[in-house]
Amino acid sequence: MAARIIKELEEARRWGGARDLRRLDGDVLRWTGLLLPNNPPYNAGAFRFNLTFSPHHPLVPPHATLCTRIYHPSVSTDGHVCQPLTSDQHWVPTTRAVQVLQDLLLLLDSPDPERVLRPDLARELQEQPKVFQRRAEEHTRRHAERRPEP
Repeated sequence: MAARIIKELEEARRWGGARDLRRLDGDVLRWTGLLLPNNPPYNAGAFRFNLTFSPHHPLVPPHATLCTRIYHPSVSTDGHVCQPLTSDQHWVPTTRAVQVLQDLLLLLDSPDPERVLRPDLARELQEQPKVFQRRAEEHTRRHAERRPEP
């Protein structure tokens, strides 16, 4: 299991959507890194995430949380992410960690009204998209980390 996770960490490092990807406190079961969204309103910043693996990985899905505050309908105020890919009902043991990170980045780039943890923000996104965009941009400027140089 540890060998697979180490191999997956190397694979995820080669992917361009995250930076500073490393073990958290040297623990192979806990990763941290920065996600770099491509689209407004989040592309002005970087978002720190943690990815935690079960000792029973890959039979049990990993769990992603965002450590950086974000104004997003699919991310709770405490950083939990609505990510069906990593739910017990949808998890497939052949899914790679890089796919989990790609799914998370896609969610940031394209908020999905079907994946909602903050109904008020989902409603705002659907009914007042310009207001949502402005607030999300302001929130990103205030709370997101600086994007690393390419």
